[in-house]
Amino acid sequence: PQPDDSLTFFTSVVGLHETGRSGESVYLRAWGDYERHTLKLTAHTTSGLGHLGLRVRDDATLQQLVGHLAEHNVDGRWTEDERHGPAYRICTPDGHAIELYWETQRFTATPEISTAFKNQPQRYVPRGIAPRRIDHVNLLAREVGPNRHFFQNLLGLRLTEQIVFDDGVEMGAWLSATNKSYDLAITRDKTAASGRLHHFTFMMDSREDVLRAADVLRDADVKIETGPHKHNIGQTFFLYCFEPGGNRFEIGAGGY
Repeated sequence: PQPDDSLTFFTSVVGLHETGRSGESVYLRAWGDYERHTLKLTAHTTSGLGHLGLRVRDDATLQQLVGHLAEHNVDGRWTEDERHGPAYRICTPDGHAIELYWETQRFTATPEISTAFKNQPQRYVPRGIAPRRIDHVNLLAREVGPNRHFFQNLLGLRLTEQIVFDDGVEMGAWLSATNKSYDLAITRDKTAASGRLHHFTFMMDSREDVLRAADVLRDADVKIETGPHKHNIGQTFFLYCFEPGGNRFEIGAGGY
């Protein structure tokens, strides 16, 4: 709902790099992200998640997943974005839009930010907080169990941690698609609403970088909601703040 202020926050304060625009949307990435964008900001009437994109292993896996979802009565539709190939859009039981895609555009550095390191997409640019890469998304859900089942059993993510109360109610689930402790978290929405976003996270190299990020946010007059301190789940050192549009944003480092 505050597209200009949000763009200023993510480029000047956070230090993300703009890679393109289309209509009401701006595409951004961190300096260590290999794809042309990892965050798409779109003007809207409210804050929240437009969709979460998950890149699959290859085209054969994408087609296999589409058939697997149909067998389990999960309906979807094909969409296309000018910055990646065909994506199959589905909804979680809680109503979050998820896109599965394979074809993508790799970021190509211009000469002024090119790097001598062949395993980096560009050189480090120390602007604002300057995170290395996108890390994970935390979705709120009316019920954690059905949504965890959706990602774990239908999409193939691996469950790494849970919070289950003594009465058996599942309050949180953390799942991974990679060698990280988690790429996706699902936590219970105490308001009993559906389809909401808790936060999304960009990753720093060290705990000291998170402490420096707190200084950058303070100097930019951005209120820190909580932190810097350490998560029990995942053992990540982190802080939370809110971007001008109302979405919670996390800076993290470390963890297992």
